[in-house]
Amino acid sequence: MPARETRLWAVDTPNTSYVVALDDHDRLHGLHWGPRLAPEQALALLDLPEAPFRPVVDGCDARLDLSAASAFRYGHNGLQVRFADGTRDLELAFTEAAEADGALTLVFTDRHYPLEVRSTYRAFTDTDVIERSLVLRNTGTEDIEVVRADSATWVLPELETPRLGQLHGEWGAETQLTRTAVPHGETVIGSRRGITGHQANPWVAVDDGQTTETRGPVWSTALAWSGTWRITVEKTPRGRVAVSAGFGHDPVSIRLRGGETLETPVCAGLHTDGGFAAAAGAWHDYARAHVLPHPDEDRPVLYNSWEATEFDFTAEDQMRLAKGAAAMGCELFVMDDGWFGSRTHDGAGLGDWTPNPDRFPDGLGPLIEHVHGLGMRFGIWVEPEMVNPDSDLYRAHPDWVYHQPHRRRSEVRRQLVLNLARPDVAEWVHARLDELLSANAIDFVKWDMNRPFTEAGWPGEDDPDRLWFDHTRNLYAILDRLRADHPALRIESCSSGGGRVDFGILRRTDQVWTSDNTDAVDRIAIQEGFAQVYPARVMGAWVTDSPNPWTRRAVPLEFRFHVAMAGALAVGGDLRVWSEEDLARGAELVADYKRIRPAVQHGRRRPLRAGAVAGVQYDRGDRTVVLAWRRSRAFGYRDPLLKLHGLDPGARYRERGTDRLHHGAVLLSHGLDLRLDPGDYASAMIELVREA
Repeated sequence: MPARETRLWAVDTPNTSYVVALDDHDRLHGLHWGPRLAPEQALALLDLPEAPFRPVVDGCDARLDLSAASAFRYGHNGLQVRFADGTRDLELAFTEAAEADGALTLVFTDRHYPLEVRSTYRAFTDTDVIERSLVLRNTGTEDIEVVRADSATWVLPELETPRLGQLHGEWGAETQLTRTAVPHGETVIGSRRGITGHQANPWVAVDDGQTTETRGPVWSTALAWSGTWRITVEKTPRGRVAVSAGFGHDPVSIRLRGGETLETPVCAGLHTDGGFAAAAGAWHDYARAHVLPHPDEDRPVLYNSWEATEFDFTAEDQMRLAKGAAAMGCELFVMDDGWFGSRTHDGAGLGDWTPNPDRFPDGLGPLIEHVHGLGMRFGIWVEPEMVNPDSDLYRAHPDWVYHQPHRRRSEVRRQLVLNLARPDVAEWVHARLDELLSANAIDFVKWDMNRPFTEAGWPGEDDPDRLWFDHTRNLYAILDRLRADHPALRIESCSSGGGRVDFGILRRTDQVWTSDNTDAVDRIAIQEGFAQVYPARVMGAWVTDSPNPWTRRAVPLEFRFHVAMAGALAVGGDLRVWSEEDLARGAELVADYKRIRPAVQHGRRRPLRAGAVAGVQYDRGDRTVVLAWRRSRAFGYRDPLLKLHGLDPGARYRERGTDRLHHGAVLLSHGLDLRLDPGDYASAMIELVREA
């Protein structure tokens, strides 16, 4: 770090620097986010010329790293409050800088009102990701209304043609990747649903408009928060870009009472060079090193019973499915919805987390013992944040759901959302799950959340908007307690598919359910977007029946498997109706996946494309795995060779199963002959081993 007397600080990572400095008015400016600078080089930034004078102040320069609402700040403001007397503008004075444990904290106080603001930057020795957050403290006695408290505002360098990458979608079509020119003004994405949301994901990337998969700079940021959120990308009239991200949404606010502290979630930022693939790989490395609770584990091949049975099953049905799953080589059997209370359809039972007495007269023990006897772990589905009006829980506590006086209680799937922001409700949810896990040898929980908030009220609470924040905080606390008390437990996050995927939930879970859409063709695009930030080892990917239950598309078994092998492989088809041939081939493909799993789940991912052929390459040590697919071939033309990336041009690579020998230089410059079947929906899995 440069000397503090200069009021300039550089947050250094192995390859980058993020440099900030205070001006004469104690406003914090972002001076540099890019290649790493030496201290002398960082100080030289102070000598760069300022923007030319304009006779009319526009206040939209996108240069402030701590962008607080104040005089002449007409652009985006990441920090906005309202004091008890109605004052809204902030006048922050710098107090001190503190460094400890790889973190830099800059402290400010308002010049008149009792508000302290601490902006923290944390760097690591093994990643170029920087974590940032804000802490607000009310040092007085009167309430302060926090209108907006973004975790970070990232100031980007000047770019001629900046381009914005984002993930959008909806249920069944999550994480669709688009890259578009950044328009002037403010572009806002986010969720007002109480969950991360299917419609957008809290990650964006900005490039210079010329970046490709393998070349060029990328600046990206991800918010580690699983509730309501927003990201604002601001482009000024002069073309400068800043990205501000935080929890909450308009028009909700939170009251900061006297003596209270508000800590925002982590917002992580990353600058890379080497194209979009390098940026994605750096995010994956960061997740494994600093986010995931068990990064070195292999995610097991699981079987889930939902698409086979839905609500129509008995304990014996589950046992038969488990036997078939074990024979295929699955390692974890997950019983989905329908095992509890009066849950024989989707209109009853949510909240009553005890085994259905008709289906499980002797409890869950016999089924769990059967599954364990087959050599598999046992998992179970729960949806603890929900309740059906037709349930014992709702009849006893109708006030426990989000609701507003004199308004209907709108139902989705005939269910309502429990007010998890209430401490008594959160404690009840934890107690019920802890009891379920303590009484049964459950290894895995699929934690679902199937609907957004509506009528989000909290009658009787003097600060009802807290629910938008405290629901997620209490969810995190429950997950943290369960993991601490049941250390062998592993958890999957699900929210009608990919409605809750972010680094906040991934700090507490081991994988996520990517999408309810299991159509292999649709999944290619979903998985491509997902992989821009989240690693393959957390991406649940099922092989289900053909025709697909939802899209009715029929594709070959191998194609379905090869697409799912690009993530955490699972099986979700009705094995009772699979042919003997498909069961045998499925077992072979599961065995293939287990062999390549270390490379897929722990290796470096590289996207591949050549004409109609696409795929992914995973590298780990001397192993390279290629998964490739082609929907159809036009005019009978042969498939193009698929160029690989990142190999040693001077090395030779032997192909497993065929003993074909490939030269690295040829694979890089010309490509790999996949030898795909000439028909539609062709695919391949190829393993290459580097030879000395």
